[in-house]
Amino acid sequence: MLAKSLCFGLFGIEAYPVEIEVDVSSGLPAVTLVGLADTAIRESKERVKSAIKNSGFNWPGERITVSLAPSDIKKEGPAFDLAIALGILAASGQLDSQKLMEYYILGELSLNGSLRPIQGGLPIAIALSKSRLKNIILPQQSAREAAIVPEARVFPLRTLKETVEFLHNPAAIPPLVSDIDRLFLENGHYAVDFSEVKGQYLAKRALEVAVSGRHNIAIIGPPGSGKTMLAKRIPTIMPDLSLEEILEVTKVHSVTGSCLIKSGLVCVRPFRNPHHSISDIALVGGGSIPKPGEISLAHQGVLFLDELPEFHRNALEALRQPLEDGCISISRINRSLTFPAAFMLVCALNPCPCGTQGQHKHPCRCSTTQIARYRSKISGPLLDRIDIHIEVPAARYQELTSTLPAESSAQIKERVEKAHAIQKERFSAKMLGGPATICGGKGEGIMCNAQMSHKQVRKFCELGKEESGLLKMAMAELNFSARAYDKILKVSRTIADLAGCENIKTEHLSEAIQYRSLDRDFFV
Repeated sequence: MLAKSLCFGLFGIEAYPVEIEVDVSSGLPAVTLVGLADTAIRESKERVKSAIKNSGFNWPGERITVSLAPSDIKKEGPAFDLAIALGILAASGQLDSQKLMEYYILGELSLNGSLRPIQGGLPIAIALSKSRLKNIILPQQSAREAAIVPEARVFPLRTLKETVEFLHNPAAIPPLVSDIDRLFLENGHYAVDFSEVKGQYLAKRALEVAVSGRHNIAIIGPPGSGKTMLAKRIPTIMPDLSLEEILEVTKVHSVTGSCLIKSGLVCVRPFRNPHHSISDIALVGGGSIPKPGEISLAHQGVLFLDELPEFHRNALEALRQPLEDGCISISRINRSLTFPAAFMLVCALNPCPCGTQGQHKHPCRCSTTQIARYRSKISGPLLDRIDIHIEVPAARYQELTSTLPAESSAQIKERVEKAHAIQKERFSAKMLGGPATICGGKGEGIMCNAQMSHKQVRKFCELGKEESGLLKMAMAELNFSARAYDKILKVSRTIADLAGCENIKTEHLSEAIQYRSLDRDFFV
């Protein structure tokens, strides 16, 4: 007897429909899986067999053939278990096969018949919303994120036996309804705050400027100066995610099984801190069946690379294109995939291999050659994409023991949002030439100062006579390279926006010049 069930597969961060056909026919007892199934799917026959028996159903002692269509796309993961099990029950006469065609069915089975969560609930629900059939059966733990899509009718179930009973009596379980506003209120907060950072006023100011213009930043300082502590608090001063951004971020985390989506939504800006031993594929994404990497998991948030010179050179070089485009394209033989990767890059490094250069109480033991070799691990093209370099000295005892209240993230965030509003008005008021710098952006144009092209810098960063003279002197006296010129103007524009000034003034330019410390040393 032949039975069919409907399912979804994942390719990258997109879902596609899969039709599962099960045929139970006379012959020696065996299970054959066809349709380019990976190891996890081929092993499903053992899980399905035990789950059916332990749920009180009969395992057919005949030949079972399971086909997954389309057969030209490789399928992976255990999410097909439940659909296969129900197909076998229908093909063996233990379930009405017509009822299976009224639902998309996904879920991993344990040996006792209970359902385990699956990856990709949100992209599956988005794909479901575009199809004719809107009903979907999911494990209870995966249903919350899928229920965010209002067009999807999501039925959360716990076991194989409960699923069979539901198919015979659909009115027993209502579809799950998700309250997005409540989820955001419950989960849209951070566990850290800038008020916890003692001292480091110049560093906090530089981070405020960086976030206001979406500038990438490098933090240079000795061990224990608070580089990581500062970086972890950057998302707390970034503007809140919009609903569109929340769905976009949650979609990426959903297909990777991230722990951030236990609540159903990723409501806060992501902060990713990969170890320096990470490979280029793990950083930017890829694999035989491409999966998002750390840069995509940091989408709309912060990618923090601690001990930057210790990262593999090829991994760092792979960041160059995503930093420019805001997305990463991965090509394979049968198709190409594009993952979003619009993140703010935050790097931390020591001033020298021993980490004590510039410290009076702990003289540096490194030679000039060793320092130059250490810093040369960061290529010029990558450094070219970092707008701000800030030096963070070791915190003083008086600052650490101070009882004076420090500025909170909410206070800094208020100023950042005002600067963002100024930039949004500036760049949306005029259509700017060139493609959007963030993949998936609406039309042409940019959203923040860091994305300005050279032509746009000339248009929006005009200098007066006094300011031009100051920048000319800085270029000559401090030996700045040509690539630093545009960076200084972009950062100056952001500082002026924070001050609410229409034109860039001398004090704005002077502050921006201070944020190019690496250019003044060994990088030329």
